[in-house]
Amino acid sequence: MKLPDMFDLTDQVAIVTGGATHLGKAMATGLAELGATTIIASRRRQLCEDVAAEMRSKGLNCTGLQCDATSEGEVRTLINDVVSQFGQLNVMVCNAGGVAVPATYIPNGDVEEFTATLDINVRGTYLCANEAAKVMVPQASGAIITIGSIHGSLTNDKRFYEGLSFNRGGSAYQTAKAGIINFTRYLAMELGEHGITANCISPGQIPKPGTEPIFLERAARLNALSRNGVADDLKGAVALLASPAGSWITGQNVIVDGGWSIW
Repeated sequence: MKLPDMFDLTDQVAIVTGGATHLGKAMATGLAELGATTIIASRRRQLCEDVAAEMRSKGLNCTGLQCDATSEGEVRTLINDVVSQFGQLNVMVCNAGGVAVPATYIPNGDVEEFTATLDINVRGTYLCANEAAKVMVPQASGAIITIGSIHGSLTNDKRFYEGLSFNRGGSAYQTAKAGIINFTRYLAMELGEHGITANCISPGQIPKPGTEPIFLERAARLNALSRNGVADDLKGAVALLASPAGSWITGQNVIVDGGWSIW
């Protein structure tokens, strides 16, 4: 197979949860640009429908469907509806989450905040991966991609945030992302015999629009490449892990951070 053909996702069906904004939107766009029929799933029905319509206007094959990734019933309905309409599910990007409720810090931690953050991040990833596997095992093929963070492998430095209004993640966010990374290794072990790959993408600092300038300057200075990430920086990683080009890669945590974690 020639290299361009190895990245071709024509006739493949992909779901991206949290696919209507920021990192999820970039990854959904990338999969659609490679030819996949891409389903953008979001809690906000109108938003995901609007984003899908925007992509269709650019010639991409996209559909928007409402789904709260922390609801077992809604995740099951989403995947059943996709398989019913398109006949298969080849790529599941478990992106919904990625946030922490306003953090508290030990020794003044709040257990409700801790459990809520785990619910948003870990529960949603688990439900989406589990339901996707129910379809992929009989197919004997598929790619499950989870989203971690550099803070799932190393903690944050609170000195970096001095003088910023930006809310750094606390113990819950870092615990959740670390859990997702190792859960992905478990998926690779459990599902490999069925021809299913499972990998995690761990982004570094990819600020949202409106992030305060001092944060942007500090973050860029601490990256080996001396710039902040942008959402499109995840397109290459998701393309590799979703396509035949990545068919011999499983159980890995792919860090996309501009070199933040090398020192």
